Amino acid sequence: MEPFIFQGGLYKHEEFEELVEDVGGYVLQKNVLQLDVIMVVLVPNADIPVVEAKARELLAKLTKAPLAGAEVAVVTPTLAYQHLPHLACDIAEYLRRSGSKTNMIGLARGVGKRLAQLTAKEVDLINEHDAALFLYGNFKECIREKTKLFRDIEVPIVVAGGPMMETSEVPGCEAYVGGLGRMMHRLRQKDETARMDAIVAAIGKVLDERRAEFDKDPLSVSPPRIKAEIEKQVPDIQDSISPTPVTLNLNGARIKLPYDEYKDVILNIRFDEGVYMREVASLAKSRMKGYIVLRIKPKSETGFVI
Repeated sequence: MEPFIFQGGLYKHEEFEELVEDVGGYVLQKNVLQLDVIMVVLVPNADIPVVEAKARELLAKLTKAPLAGAEVAVVTPTLAYQHLPHLACDIAEYLRRSGSKTNMIGLARGVGKRLAQLTAKEVDLINEHDAALFLYGNFKECIREKTKLFRDIEVPIVVAGGPMMETSEVPGCEAYVGGLGRMMHRLRQKDETARMDAIVAAIGKVLDERRAEFDKDPLSVSPPRIKAEIEKQVPDIQDSISPTPVTLNLNGARIKLPYDEYKDVILNIRFDEGVYMREVASLAKSRMKGYIVLRIKPKSETGFVI
């Protein structure tokens, strides 16, 4: 399936939403604005021409969203006293505009920290995501030394820093994007926007490679269907005040309900095919506020796809 962002008129979006559902796609998120509706949708590859034609008919804008359905950890080694640096906040917001869900992780590895190493809790938290973006400073040697912060990280890592460097100079990461180091201003200039586009492209490439790996051994059920069934069968999720109570990952979801209280409820969700959630997914307690992390089992483990 391919993710897109739909932006169209307030009174015509229902037609597009119905079409997405008719072709077997999913609406991942919908925001109703004063004049427009913006939706993040996931549609089958074979039906992309049909969806594109409908968008043109409705005079809507349809753009690819390579980061949709993924959760990215935005990691900054230095935690400021009152607020994270503008760089981290602006980039995290930019990734959200491209469809990703982001979580800010400040490591407080600034002045006075002689050992630049992650704690077990920080490693676990970063590994709950689909990819991690590490934001570094303006000195090559400092960036090379901070590769110690990559130890035990299992998800793909993209690094952004000030100097222009080759990815091979930063061992342990899948991509390096230069031109964005420490700067105490908002990222609004044209060249800065271009560098943020480069970050989106780098993360998008990494996520596409992960999707290709999943295609070789398909998930037993799609993450959007997991989300739909949770919203339908667990009414308490509607009472969650956290943004995106069910946040999709490439191979699962973060469910923003207390693990101890709701793990059995989630595992006993039943699909129309008669299959229970416990047969196609495993649960773990998130390092983030004790939420639920759900991981979908591959076909090689269950023997089927629903």
